[in-house]
Amino acid sequence: MTAATEQIGSWLAAFTDQPESPFQALRRAGFERFAELGFPTTHNEEWRFTNVAPIARTQFRVVSPVCAARFNGAQKIEGGIEHFDPARLASETNPFVALNAAFTDRPLVLRVAKGAVLDEPIEIHFDIDNQGGPVAAHPRILILVGANAQCSIVERYSGNGRYFTNAVTEIVAGEGAVVNHYRVQQESRDAYHVSTVWATLGRSANFASHSISLGGALVRNDAGATLSEGTEATLNGLYIANGTQHIDNHTTIDHAKPHGTSHELYKGILDGKASAVFNGRILVRKDAQKTDSKQTNKNLVLSDEAVINTKPELQIFADDVRCTHGATIGQIDAESMFYLQSRGIGWEDARSLLTYAFAQDIVNRIQVESLRDSLERILFEKFHEHA
Repeated sequence: MTAATEQIGSWLAAFTDQPESPFQALRRAGFERFAELGFPTTHNEEWRFTNVAPIARTQFRVVSPVCAARFNGAQKIEGGIEHFDPARLASETNPFVALNAAFTDRPLVLRVAKGAVLDEPIEIHFDIDNQGGPVAAHPRILILVGANAQCSIVERYSGNGRYFTNAVTEIVAGEGAVVNHYRVQQESRDAYHVSTVWATLGRSANFASHSISLGGALVRNDAGATLSEGTEATLNGLYIANGTQHIDNHTTIDHAKPHGTSHELYKGILDGKASAVFNGRILVRKDAQKTDSKQTNKNLVLSDEAVINTKPELQIFADDVRCTHGATIGQIDAESMFYLQSRGIGWEDARSLLTYAFAQDIVNRIQVESLRDSLERILFEKFHEHA
């Protein structure tokens, strides 16, 4: 028996032990696709710098995560099976999305009514406790936002001990909808976290997603959006890693129709022996004329042993577009350090202040005041701790 077969075999046992479910067709399609794809290796270009062997080699017990949610005006759709298309959602290329489908248990399906304006954010918090050995959870969220509706969504992930979170979130926004999405990952430092967030956006919709990655031993985030005509999409991200943490962010913005606008800013802070990956892909299809897209990745490296691999990508098949991308990797500015120290601020405090200011640029873009305030406190404590 090969190692790959053995790895899939352990998941097959867990798959067959599941009780019958209304989502059986989705589960079956997902597991068949997962078995076909297998766990990715570093020979796969999309996973070149992220080795998921620690996940593949561990035998996890599948559990349902504790989910605390406040819908604040959104309608929870019980069951929700009619909204899932097994062939589409099992994913053709991502084995972790397929694995999530194979273990879909109680997906959270929410609807925001056409024209509704939600004053308070939809809040969803998944927490995992690994009592009884390594466990795996596969949270699934589908949010359907009606035409001209406005809402904010806050997702949080946390837990204790060694475990594996494999989450999938899908957002479908109707014509003219305005959606702000926030995702905060504060997993245990012994945890593995893989996530996929995808937004399908209607004509003239406005979508913004903010990804904050702070915890986890091995983290992979895939995020993306498909734009329609006149759609505006923003993807922002902040990842902070130290010790031996590894955080990988892959993003895709698919300009499928004309007159779309997209903005992307991801910032990373690395210390210790941490490593990170940023791969940002902008796809402009043949009919997507008048596209305007800008992508930026900035990284602050605080130690000689930290490593960042960054790869912005443009794939343009239209001729009347304006697209730019860029990436920077640097250390704390020596002149700024000198300026602060010359005014009586110690080296440690000066370093902490400049690092905090680098991260603050992303935090300031968060429109949910309570979330912004809590992240400011977390970052202040984090940088003070490692100063």
